Amino acid sequence: MTRARAPEEQRPARIAPLPSLPVFLRLAGRRAVVAGGTQGAVWKAELLAAAGAEVLVLAGHEAGARLFDGIGATVLARGWREPDLTGAAVAIADLPDEEARRFAAAARAAGAPVNLIDQAGLSDFTVGTIVNRAPIVIGISTDGAAPMLGQAIRSGIESLLPRGLSRWAEAARRWRPELKAVLPEFADRRAFWARFVRRAWADADRAPTEADRRALLAGVEAGARGRVVLVGAGPGDPDLLTLKAARALREATVILYDDLVGPGILDLARREARRIAVGKRGHRLSCPQSEISARLVAFARAGEHVVRLKGGDPMIFGRAAEEIDACRAAGIAVEIVPGISAAQGAAAALGVSLTERETARRVQFVTGHGADGRLPGDVDWRAIADPGATTVVYMPRRTLAAFVERAIAAGLDPATPAAAVAAATRPDQAEVCGPIAGLPGLLRTLDPALPVTVMIGHVLRDVAAAEARKAA
Repeated sequence: MTRARAPEEQRPARIAPLPSLPVFLRLAGRRAVVAGGTQGAVWKAELLAAAGAEVLVLAGHEAGARLFDGIGATVLARGWREPDLTGAAVAIADLPDEEARRFAAAARAAGAPVNLIDQAGLSDFTVGTIVNRAPIVIGISTDGAAPMLGQAIRSGIESLLPRGLSRWAEAARRWRPELKAVLPEFADRRAFWARFVRRAWADADRAPTEADRRALLAGVEAGARGRVVLVGAGPGDPDLLTLKAARALREATVILYDDLVGPGILDLARREARRIAVGKRGHRLSCPQSEISARLVAFARAGEHVVRLKGGDPMIFGRAAEEIDACRAAGIAVEIVPGISAAQGAAAALGVSLTERETARRVQFVTGHGADGRLPGDVDWRAIADPGATTVVYMPRRTLAAFVERAIAAGLDPATPAAAVAAATRPDQAEVCGPIAGLPGLLRTLDPALPVTVMIGHVLRDVAAAEARKAA
């Protein structure tokens, strides 16, 4: 019998140490000094000008000064002097080492933070790679260690970020001032912006209109605030989370999550989101299902955007039906975001296809324990014994010996290849393979704290044979 435990609210992990603080500095109308007649200095001067700074360039010579044509800066074909730094908000230089040190000392004496190009260790700040979808700006820093890596990261982000999002950000800036008067309640404003973000991603290729604003307001005023999203966290590896699941986590204000959710996945949520652990792991302390369902409804009625985060896929042995029914009975909108199930994760981890044209035309998922923690009494043992099927057993750790005994009694060949995979797709993954008759004994060699999935069928013959050769 599964024992009950109270839901436990968890704090997010502390922020890991940072090599520097990422900030966005307003420079419009402020003085910025750039020293040096190089391409690196040109790029920094252009960046400062784009941010609205009044840029003074001290290029050092005529050839260097010509590099700065057309960037919107005051350019002098001479070297820098200490008075040039008076009143500067920032100072940047691309100079030889000794001169760069003198420039940095003079800039600091004038009260200006300094950046020496390609000399991060001597700089007060660095200028990273940027993605510009103004007013959306993303800065990427490698702390000067690997600029090319920063550029590669920028390319990856640019490929994911629709250019049209800038128009939605501009609309948000226009609409924000009046929103507090129209929606005085914080929960209503939060609901408005959550709906706004979803629509922006869905319609990023067009500019928002006044009709969009009215529709978003109407949705909030009609009470469409709280909602529940059942999200599949996958088998463990955060990289296997779907884009839609990651987006749901970012939007959540409350997250109720299972023990089987892999490490690192909750890091994708906003730090201010409430995180509540509810257990739901076989033979361990867990919240009663009725209490979980009641909490989903209560949080949604309070206007929260609730994510119910479940290991694997929420629709496979995740008791999703009870939570969906509770939400619908309460008139709460509920959405399901599927995830990669443990069966798929375990098969991928072993490099095994669950189906084969000639030997495995059917896949069946069965649970290894019922509500009372024992082997379920209604398993179709003739189906389990079918040599043309691949069987995946979920939560089998305590009942596998009885499961195998009943399956063999029903006609399953004791030599049928089988595998047990613990913590599939995670760094601590472990597996054992062999004939099904001996698998319960092999299972005992795996860490009892890890979740296990068992696969049975001829699709595992090569894996089992390789394991036998290693043991010989």
